[in-house]
Amino acid sequence: MVFLCLFRIKTGRLQAYQMVIMKGMAKRRLTTYKKTSDVLKIQISDGKQDFETDIILNRRRFRGERRRNMEQKFVDKMRSETEELGITLSDRQLEQFYQYYEMLVEWNKVMNLTAITEMEEVVTKHFVDSLCMIKSETDLETCSKTVIDVGTGAGFPGIPLKIAFPGLKITLLDSLNKRINFLKEVCSALGLSGVEMIHGRAEDFGKNPKYREKFDYCVSRAVANTATLSEYCLPFVKVGGAFLPYKSGKIEEELKEGTKAIESMGGAVENVIHFSLIGADAERTLVKIKKVSATPKRYPRKAGVPSKEPIKM
Repeated sequence: MVFLCLFRIKTGRLQAYQMVIMKGMAKRRLTTYKKTSDVLKIQISDGKQDFETDIILNRRRFRGERRRNMEQKFVDKMRSETEELGITLSDRQLEQFYQYYEMLVEWNKVMNLTAITEMEEVVTKHFVDSLCMIKSETDLETCSKTVIDVGTGAGFPGIPLKIAFPGLKITLLDSLNKRINFLKEVCSALGLSGVEMIHGRAEDFGKNPKYREKFDYCVSRAVANTATLSEYCLPFVKVGGAFLPYKSGKIEEELKEGTKAIESMGGAVENVIHFSLIGADAERTLVKIKKVSATPKRYPRKAGVPSKEPIKM
């Protein structure tokens, strides 16, 4: 069946005209209708069976209301889960997070930023997870420390940390320029200042005097093992600072295998924090690796070597 109903609404009364294209079926006729401000609910019958459908009369208003409902759900979930971490976000910060979410989903249609795009999952697995650094460093809301995010990808955890703790000075490093371009657009749209974007490899910038041992913290949610990540990241951290990798699940064996690499870079494991993400069945581990001595000049090794030949026990 293919049919087209043309409606004219006037002074609360409905005048309907039907054009029906037959495909071996009885002619349909409009039997009932119910009009609201934005939607016309109609029932069509062929004498044997009724068919119901909705016609949206004010699409712009309907889309606007749907967006407001979604935005409110986002705000409620974001506020609830961050308060569980002891973080209180302002209306402006919640607005920035929602705008970031919208840009992430839109840009992800044309480039590979993330496999997670459902609103609830983005809130928990990207935004809130990124903020879990506060489980280790409790003074983030009042400090003005320098942080480099190595292998930042779509900006995690660096941009959520900047939104929630605007006093932080953030540097985002990624090897793909198209992701850096996305992050520049995000920072511009959200009005974030004190953020530097770098296109390049950690092995190269780790030897650059401008960045080597210049940061209070290095963070990373990259999927590389701890031994490889330590060689990428610890050269950026000043003595007395810390490297905090975000890891999935329990990583005792991985940490044990990475001990030699950590120590070779001048680091020492200070704390291991196990937790579950709020509202998600996901075990996470945050490791605090203290920088106790300067990284030897021979590290990091040339590009590609730390991943192919990690330093292990």
